[in-house]
Amino acid sequence: MTERVTGTPGRRALLGAAVLSTAALGLAGTAQAAERGRGGHGSLRDLPVPTVIGHRGASGYRPEHTLGSYQLALDLGAHIVEQDLVPTKDGHLVCRHENDITGTTDVADHPEFAGRKATKKIDGVSYTGWFTEDFTLAELRTLRAKERIPGNRPDNTLYDGRWTIPTFEEVLRWADQEGRKRGKPVWLYVETKHPTYFRSLGLGLEEPLARLLRRFGRDRKNSPLILQSFEPGSVQRLARLVDTPRIVLLSGPTTRPWDFVESGDPRTVADLVTPAGLKWIASYAQGIGPTLDLVIPKDASGRLTRPTTLVKDAHARGLLLHPYTLRNENSFLPADFRRGTDPNAYGDVFGGAAAYFATGIDGIFSDQPDTALLAAADFNGR
Repeated sequence: MTERVTGTPGRRALLGAAVLSTAALGLAGTAQAAERGRGGHGSLRDLPVPTVIGHRGASGYRPEHTLGSYQLALDLGAHIVEQDLVPTKDGHLVCRHENDITGTTDVADHPEFAGRKATKKIDGVSYTGWFTEDFTLAELRTLRAKERIPGNRPDNTLYDGRWTIPTFEEVLRWADQEGRKRGKPVWLYVETKHPTYFRSLGLGLEEPLARLLRRFGRDRKNSPLILQSFEPGSVQRLARLVDTPRIVLLSGPTTRPWDFVESGDPRTVADLVTPAGLKWIASYAQGIGPTLDLVIPKDASGRLTRPTTLVKDAHARGLLLHPYTLRNENSFLPADFRRGTDPNAYGDVFGGAAAYFATGIDGIFSDQPDTALLAAADFNGR
């Protein structure tokens, strides 16, 4: 995993041609555009390369996983807008990065919920706070969202309290409405969070998610939606329920997906990014979402080293790569691209993005999608 990648210009040219061809066909008229807006007639090959995914919306500018964050990501031009799903006590799917809502809502300011504070072990880690699975949807609707990392993004606290926690059903309605308005589908990128943990509570995520996808016509292989999970078993379960495109998320090389831990599967992420592991993933998914460090590792000082062979190896098995996460702030950038001493100031994100795009990745998750779009335009010579 330390050899230099030489790039995949042939594949890029092929995907680019497919996008241009689809764009030309897309001039067919208002009726077809309206149908696309309702969630049908999408394709992974419709997506520009590199694809820019609004990570939790436009979370660099608004509190994450709010309709305000999603709307801004779309308005800024993100090709796809991401949601993470967790359940409520009564089985509704809501959009939160974690089921622990202590840091992303004002729940601590609600004395009526003081008794709900608890300590839980989730995927082997203990957390103390308030959790979505202990609240009904009606109770969650009384809470307001707030900025998760105010120390890094103090300007975002201006919007604390403005939005509620959206349900995934509300997001699907929003996406259909925006799609009709724009005459083209609004792409969504949907993650099942801690699926093994929730299944143990009788709150399995995949079945209610599949029902919503079927209800909104996003259950087909050409639907403008991508499903994702850090647990391969969840992706496989979804593959049996719907034909919607699927991605396996990959964390650090020494980590193990939690469903592997629970089932006794000894494989690590390092095993999954080998040619054999990628072949296995390709049997039920269309791509991978690796951490950026799996594409270009960093040295002890935080500087980028040489790219791995992951891009080449994944492409050889027909898999797309959508790594995560590009952020503007110095503290999140490789040391090569930090500027000045303020960790929360913006660094040379364009330089960092160029290094990652040069490996041949198909897209990238970004907290500031407008910046990533400019970087992608630079890379494509526009």
